[in-house]
Amino acid sequence: MVSVPRLVVAAPASGSGKTTVATGLMAAFAERGLAVSPHKVGPDYIDPGYHALATGRPGRNLDAYMCGPDLIGPLFTHGASGCDLAVVEGVMGLYDGASGQGELASTAQVSKLLRAPVVLVVDASSQSRSVAALVHGFASWDPQVRIGGVILNKVASDRHEALLREALDESGLPVLGVLRRAPQVATPSRHLGLVPVAERRADALDAVRAMGERVREGCDLDALMALARSAPALPGEAWEPERHPAPPARPVVAVAGGAAFTFAYAEHAELLDAAGADVVVFDPLHDEKLPAGTAGLVIGGGFPEVYAPELSANEPLRRAVSGLALSGAPVAAECAGLLYLARELDGRPMCGVLDASARMSGRLTLGYRQAVAVTDSVLAAAGTRMRGHEFHRTVLEPGSGATPAWGLLQPERRVEGFVQRGAHASYLHTHWAAEPGIARRFVEWCGG
Repeated sequence: MVSVPRLVVAAPASGSGKTTVATGLMAAFAERGLAVSPHKVGPDYIDPGYHALATGRPGRNLDAYMCGPDLIGPLFTHGASGCDLAVVEGVMGLYDGASGQGELASTAQVSKLLRAPVVLVVDASSQSRSVAALVHGFASWDPQVRIGGVILNKVASDRHEALLREALDESGLPVLGVLRRAPQVATPSRHLGLVPVAERRADALDAVRAMGERVREGCDLDALMALARSAPALPGEAWEPERHPAPPARPVVAVAGGAAFTFAYAEHAELLDAAGADVVVFDPLHDEKLPAGTAGLVIGGGFPEVYAPELSANEPLRRAVSGLALSGAPVAAECAGLLYLARELDGRPMCGVLDASARMSGRLTLGYRQAVAVTDSVLAAAGTRMRGHEFHRTVLEPGSGATPAWGLLQPERRVEGFVQRGAHASYLHTHWAAEPGIARRFVEWCGG
């Protein structure tokens, strides 16, 4: 049994202020000297970057679709080990989950799996007494979801606050905070959501401090901490990456980072390390060489379309990546990595490993996917089933090679991606904790 005080920050709908409140709570409690463990429901890579700034700890995702419900508690406990408090930011509306899958991957499901009280953030800007009906509906919809209190956001005045509090007195749920209408904290967005921390670190630090100040001034932190401490102990053990005997010489696995490649789950590096690799991060925008001794390469998601001129201009690194891939060394590329390995992106030369051309489009491709490995590769044997997530506004032509990476089973059947020599390149984001054999297989190929 593991006991970690914890809160889930949820809302009736997207745009209610979850990120401001959750990140502000993390910053405010961290400022009090507490070790705060930050978590995010769903596949989102960007919010955890702001959470990490607020807490000084890796932001971790809890995705019941990609990892399965049984891993949510163990992954949470792994991330929260040794912490005084855990704050979990929800996704979309409280009861919104994977399309057509009931409660699967919803904030409500994760709160139940974690036995965690929920703090409901309500945008009160256009209502007064109706807020009580809204809160009552959310609190009573699923009796297993424990809503422990409400934080009212975008409150106009003292009079408005009084009306809201009077209405909520009848609901039996305490008001744990009131945030006044204010100019939006500077967290600029673009085509795939917030601009990642790595692209605006100084400004992001200012934004996180501002969120912490708003929450500290408007919320009852002592009452919120008491609510967090009311969470019962969680059964089961923490997830840990399975360790394997280290090879005589630990192979170097280079992992792309920097502003162009910001999408990564913390558990991937932990799994690679446990499988016997030395994980070294490099920046394709600035580094002209791969790390010394690179035996394998991981290029995750991010925004290469934003940095296409700079990535293209770094010709020495493009040649190094191409040479490594053409030598047959293992390369795992997801989404942004797929585009970087292509022949060109928006007309600018990329690494040329794949005979495919990428361009920005006006159409958003977004959603969970069920997939099966079509071809044996450095990541998976043919027939391996995985669940993943697509999230991009680019188009790759052709979308698959002679030996595709995945066969997508839902929502529509199609093949996708490339397996070419030692390269596995695909739009599909996956969470390796769901199939830890991926990291072990990859590292074995690096040592082979």
